[in-house]
Amino acid sequence: MAPGLPRAADLARFCRKLNRLKPLEESTMDTSLRRCLTTLDLTLLGVGGMVGSGLYVLTGTVAKQMAGPAVLVSFAVAAVASLLAALCYAEFGARVPRTGSAYLFTYVSMGELWAFLIGWNVLLEYLIGGAAVARAWSGYLDAIFGHHIRNFTENHLGVWNVPLLTSSPDFLAAGILLLASAFVSCGARVSSWLNHTFSAISLGVILFIITLGFVLARPHNWSAEEGGFAPFGFSGIMAGTATCFYAFVGFDVIAASSEEARNPQRAVPIAIAISLGLAAGAYILVSTVLTLMVPWHSLDPDSALADAFFRRGYSWAGFIVAVGSICAMNTVLLSNLFSLPRIVYAMATDGLFFQVFARVHPRTQVPMMGILVFGVLMALLALLLDLEALVQFLSIGTLLAYTFVAASVIVLRFQKASPPSSPGPSSPGPLTKRHSSCSDRLQLVDSEKESDPEPGQLRPALRPYLHFLSGHSAGTAVVWALVILVASAITLGCVLVFGGSALHLPLWAYILLLLLSGSVFLLSLIVLGAHQQQYRQDTFQMPLVPLTPALSILLNICLMLKLSYLTWLRFCIWLLVGLAVYFGYGIWHSKENLREPLGLTTTRYVVFPSGSLEESVQAVQPSGQAPTLEPGCVEQPDGS
Repeated sequence: MAPGLPRAADLARFCRKLNRLKPLEESTMDTSLRRCLTTLDLTLLGVGGMVGSGLYVLTGTVAKQMAGPAVLVSFAVAAVASLLAALCYAEFGARVPRTGSAYLFTYVSMGELWAFLIGWNVLLEYLIGGAAVARAWSGYLDAIFGHHIRNFTENHLGVWNVPLLTSSPDFLAAGILLLASAFVSCGARVSSWLNHTFSAISLGVILFIITLGFVLARPHNWSAEEGGFAPFGFSGIMAGTATCFYAFVGFDVIAASSEEARNPQRAVPIAIAISLGLAAGAYILVSTVLTLMVPWHSLDPDSALADAFFRRGYSWAGFIVAVGSICAMNTVLLSNLFSLPRIVYAMATDGLFFQVFARVHPRTQVPMMGILVFGVLMALLALLLDLEALVQFLSIGTLLAYTFVAASVIVLRFQKASPPSSPGPSSPGPLTKRHSSCSDRLQLVDSEKESDPEPGQLRPALRPYLHFLSGHSAGTAVVWALVILVASAITLGCVLVFGGSALHLPLWAYILLLLLSGSVFLLSLIVLGAHQQQYRQDTFQMPLVPLTPALSILLNICLMLKLSYLTWLRFCIWLLVGLAVYFGYGIWHSKENLREPLGLTTTRYVVFPSGSLEESVQAVQPSGQAPTLEPGCVEQPDGS
C-alpha cells in the first residue's frame, strides 16, 4: 500500500464510528430533569405547538387561493397524513422516554452521523420557527395599533436595504422572545402553567368562533352560484393539503418532553392522539364556519376571521379573535423555546455537542445554558434577519425528521430486544456471551432452532415459499428491503412530482416508471412483512407496521420534492456546516466513542465435532486481562 494512504481496516473502523448506535438502556426513567408533567400538560403542549397563527391566517389563505370551501377536506387529509408521522413518534416516545425526539430515535436505530444531522436540522427548524412566529406576533400586534410601532422604528432608524437583513429591526419580536425565554428558564412547571393559561384562552376563543360562526352560517356560500364546494377541483384540494400539512407540525414537542413526564409510556401516546385530534377538529370546524359566513372568494387572506366577523356586522368579535390569535402564537413560542434547549441538551449529554449545554440548573432542573444561549440567538434572528427566504427550512427539516423517525420504527421493530445495559470496555457484550464448553454451544444452537423465530428472521410459515431469504443472517434481508423501499419511494416521488412537468415524459414512459417504482415499493413492503417483528406488551406500538411508516416515508419524500431548489441549496450548505461541527467535535467527544475499547478485535473460531466453524467477533480484553480460551477454541488476531 502506498505510504500515507489509509488502510482498509482503518476505513472500516471509521465507518463503524459513523454508524454506531446509542444503546437502549433499561433504566430509561432515571434522569437529571424533573419528571413533573402529566398527560394533560403534554396534551396542551402539543395543542399549543399545533394550533398557532396558522388557524387565523392559513385557513383564509388556503380557502381563497387553493381549495375554496373544500379547505376543510384539505385539513382532514392533512390530519390523516400527519397521523402517520404522529404514530411513529408515539411509539418511540413511549419506548424511549428520553428527551431528544427525532434525534434520539435516529440515534438508537440508524446511527450516530444520521442522528447528529437530524438533530442539527431540528435546531435550525426551531430557531427559524420561533423567530418567524415572534415576527408574526409583533406584526399582528402592530396592525392592531395601526402600524404605529413599525412607523416609529423606521422614522428613527431608517429603512435598511441590506441583503438577508430585514427592512427595519423588530424590537418587539426580540423582546417577546427574551421574555418567554426568561419564563421557560424558571422550570417545566412554570412553562406548563403558562402554556395552560394561553391554551385555555386560545381554545375558548376557538369555541367562540365556531359557535358564533355556525349561527351566522349561510349555506348559500357553498352553492354553485358562488363557485361550488370545490372550485379548484381535486388538484386544488391536494395543493391545499400540502400546505395544511405544516399546520400540524408541533406534536413532536410531546416526544421531546417525555423525559419530564411522570408516566411517559402511557402519557406520550395518549397526549399525541388527543392533541392531534383537537388540532384537527379546530382547523376543520373553523375553516367550515369561515367559508359559510362569507363567500370564499371574498376572504381577506391576512386576517380572514376578523374580517369575516366585521363584514357580518360583528366588529367587536374581531377583538376577541385578535386576543385568541396572540394567545395561540404565545403557545407556539413557548413550545419552540421549551423543545429547542432539550434537543441541545440531549446532543450535549451524548457528547455530540458542546458539553456546556449538558448542564442542568440544580434548582429548576432545566438546561439553563441552552435556554439562554438559544433564546438570545432566536431573538437576534427575529430582530435582524429577513426570515421570508428562510421559512421553507421549517418544511425540509421537519419532513426529513419525520422520514428518519418512520424508518427508525421499521428498524427497531425488526431488531432483537436490547440487553439491559450496554457493554463497557471491560465487559463482554451480549454477542460475546461465554459458555463453559463446546457442548454448551451445540445445545444453544439446537435450542435456537427449536425456539420461536427472533425479530428479523423469516416467519416459519413463509419459509417454504421464500426459502431464498432464509439463508441470510437475522436482519440482513430487512436492512436491504428497507434501503430498497426508501430508494423506490424517492423514485416514485420523483415520477409523481416531476413526471408530468419538469421531466416532460410521454404518457407511456410516465406509466411505465410509475408501475416499476410502485412495484418495487410494494415488493420491498412484502419482504419486510414476511419477517418476524418484535412485539411488546408494556409499551404502545403503532399498528400496521411496516405499511404505516412506509406510507409516511413516501408522503414526506413527495412533499420534500415539491420544495424549491433554493431551499435544497441552503439546506445542503447548512448540512456542510453541521458535518464540520460533527467531524471537528462530535465524533471525538461522543460517549459511544468512550465506550469502545482501545485496540483491535479478535476473531474467535469454535470447532464443532462436525467440522463446521462458528465465527464471532469479540472485543480485545483490556491490558492486564488475558482472555480465557475454551477447549476446542482457537483464537487468532484479525487480519487488520
